Amino acid sequence: MEVKARAPGKIILSGEHAVVHGSTAVASSIDLYTYVTLSFPLLNADALVLQFKDMSLEFSWPISRIKEAFSNLDVPSSSTPTSCSSESIKSLLALVKEQNIPEAKISLASGVSAFLWLYISIQGFKPANVVVMSDLPLGSGLGSSAALCVALSAALLGLSDSVNVDKKHGGWLMFGDSELDLLNKWAFEGEKLIHGKPSGIDNTVSTYGNMIKFRSGNLTRMKSNMPLKMLITNTKVGRNTKALVAGVSERTLRHPNAMSFVFNAVDSISNELATIIQSSVPDELAVTEKEEKLEELMEMNQGLLQSMGVTHASIETVLQTTLKYKLASKLTGAGGGGCVLTLLPTLLSGTVVDKVITELESSGFQCLIAGIGGNGVEICFGGSS
Repeated sequence: MEVKARAPGKIILSGEHAVVHGSTAVASSIDLYTYVTLSFPLLNADALVLQFKDMSLEFSWPISRIKEAFSNLDVPSSSTPTSCSSESIKSLLALVKEQNIPEAKISLASGVSAFLWLYISIQGFKPANVVVMSDLPLGSGLGSSAALCVALSAALLGLSDSVNVDKKHGGWLMFGDSELDLLNKWAFEGEKLIHGKPSGIDNTVSTYGNMIKFRSGNLTRMKSNMPLKMLITNTKVGRNTKALVAGVSERTLRHPNAMSFVFNAVDSISNELATIIQSSVPDELAVTEKEEKLEELMEMNQGLLQSMGVTHASIETVLQTTLKYKLASKLTGAGGGGCVLTLLPTLLSGTVVDKVITELESSGFQCLIAGIGGNGVEICFGGSS
């Protein structure tokens, strides 16, 4: 039996940074996915194999070696999400290090560790082949690590006894709400191995899809009632999220009154944006009016992010380029590089979009077009049992 899972990435539509200081933020899924294919070999297999297809990398561990590393681990229970102990983290890192793959020593170690923990915890010590592919650029603020953890959890649970899905169904399937809750908790355990203390926002958006509004740790799921399409420009400039967050906090200490007004303004923008997206759109004129309001809110949010000090020359280049075509843009995520969102209105011609992309790519940026607010994680079954 083979199962494939796909989990979407995410964007922050409004409220990044300000959310740390009590403001509301809005996040959305995007129809760019990470795919995980899991299969159990039929004959004479004795290894757990992980392939990152996009990077042409392969990890392989003898099952006996994994059993040795986790000899003290309790019998796995896929219905009970379990945190990884400090002792188990050392065992995971040792297994990764033994592969002697340079990329794993730098950027992939935590992701491979998360894979191993989720696999062992849900499926135990079975030989398997796992293949990962992704539409999402790594480390760009689009939730690539969460999409990996969600897709992994979905595939692993799909071939466990903890979820009830129709394995004979021919296409993509969605989980029920209680099963999504279980999956989300497992994905969060994976995210903790990658990020230490994640907010849970990325894996929640990837699991449930559509949109969420969050404030002071409280997440509220939302449903979009209008189709929205974004141009996502990856500046390819890496950023230090912790340093950017700290910089905003330091500015807040220096200018508490001014920054309080900034955060309150962001809160209002997020709430208005959420209201617009959730309200019905009876005709094309209503869609256009709502898109114009969203463009203004994005521009205002970007101005406030600039006042927080989290922009970057690469972001400003994208803003100036899209402004020439009268399109509204804002950074998404931490800033300091990363990605920029540009709303593509429904009536915008494809010729204009092509011109914008050509100009941005000539500056060395990567451009992706994504629909927002779509489905969350899905699975499909194939192969022979």
